[in-house]
Amino acid sequence: METLNAAELLAALGHESRLSIFRLLVEAGPAGIFASAIGEQLGMAPATLSFHLAHLSRVGLIRGQKESRFIRYTAEFPTMDELIAFLTSNCCQGEACLPRASACDTTAKRRNLETNTNICKES
Repeated sequence: METLNAAELLAALGHESRLSIFRLLVEAGPAGIFASAIGEQLGMAPATLSFHLAHLSRVGLIRGQKESRFIRYTAEFPTMDELIAFLTSNCCQGEACLPRASACDTTAKRRNLETNTNICKES
């Protein structure tokens, strides 16, 4: 990932509403959530929600899939993985200074939570 791309992703997540939407979609996992449910859970007006969903989609952090009259949104986990890897790569010149960062510094480690004892999750 290039620095400019990472900056664009971080800027998108730098807004409270967009960060809340993204975190909700991450929690929902691959099944995702319909736009109306996102609005209900976060107490967001449809026009405001639509604006923020469009921004997150444009930068590649989420994806919308039309199902009948509704749109189901999911987090783009590969993009999130790339961003996390970019942010934690070569942390402290390879020294294990941050246990969570070193435990989550590769996609394989983040995805293997059974052997990772959930160290990557917030405590």
